[in-house]
Amino acid sequence: MKWIPALSKRIIFIYFILLFLLYLFYVLNTCLVDERKFSFKYFSLRSHVSKYQSVTRRFAALLGYSFDGNDYMRLGKPNQVLTKRLPDALIIGVKKCGTRALLEFLRLHPDVRAAGSEVHFFDKYYHKGFEWYREKMPPTLEGQITMEKTPSYWVTRSAPRRVYSMNPSVKLLAVVRDPVTRSISDYTQSASKRPSLPRFEDLALVNSTVTWGGPWSVVDSSWPPVRLGIYARPLKRWLRRFPRSRILFISGERLVVDPAAEMARVQDFLGLKLVITDKHFYFNSTKGFPCLLKSESRSTPHCLGKNKGRNHPYIDPVVIERLREFYRPYNEKFYELSGINFGWP
Repeated sequence: MKWIPALSKRIIFIYFILLFLLYLFYVLNTCLVDERKFSFKYFSLRSHVSKYQSVTRRFAALLGYSFDGNDYMRLGKPNQVLTKRLPDALIIGVKKCGTRALLEFLRLHPDVRAAGSEVHFFDKYYHKGFEWYREKMPPTLEGQITMEKTPSYWVTRSAPRRVYSMNPSVKLLAVVRDPVTRSISDYTQSASKRPSLPRFEDLALVNSTVTWGGPWSVVDSSWPPVRLGIYARPLKRWLRRFPRSRILFISGERLVVDPAAEMARVQDFLGLKLVITDKHFYFNSTKGFPCLLKSESRSTPHCLGKNKGRNHPYIDPVVIERLREFYRPYNEKFYELSGINFGWP
């Protein structure tokens, strides 16, 4: 075959590979259209792949090329069938701390598959059973991680026991941030939906209309945006069922200022290869939030949504200081229980 010019050999080999890839896309697309045909087409595809591997090796050798026959896609390995599984990991909270961002960042990893929306199984639909829950999960290959995010699990009293009954070895992720900032963010979201909502100051403090700095104005710990920031209380319930090594606490602040570093911790905790790095992010100065250069569904730069990076209203500094004083002992207890000092003011 010495008479074949080098350029011609390269072109012929590329054409052969392209035809092979087109065949694979055709088979996989037909599988996605009708999942019931997947098993049959999968075994048929394995047979064809095996034949093409052998032919490709001989054809490449004929043209003077060689490659490592062990470097194949996951599809070429045995027993790789898409299956719906119960979650290996759960994002359990906390609301308005960055759980949506965490999940979207995790979707960048090829070995992570997550439910499309919050399932609320362990707080609202537990009576439907684990098979119902399994059906809500995305199909995965062996070795991939199935995930689900529902922030309300963090404060649901029965959730730790229910999650434990599903899988005592499940990995839990909790995003936390400065509770004062979190409460303002929580209020801002509610106010965007209910313009008639009273001022933050009037809701956060009891008798705040008298005087915010007076002796009668105390923090209303029963108001949900304030109550959710007392992280130590729910954590105690989770630690009764799970050891601290099973829970990863992610800093909502660091997820904004250095998402790549925080995602490196997450990938290590989940036992994943380090794939999500700083090349996936850019900082949007207008929103004050990291955005994605590319993602699972889009190859163009984009942010998480118009609701992310929403501007907070002006809050009287006296009220903010009152909240900081209120949260300080709870924060210290949370640092002790979590083993991490987040350094909130």
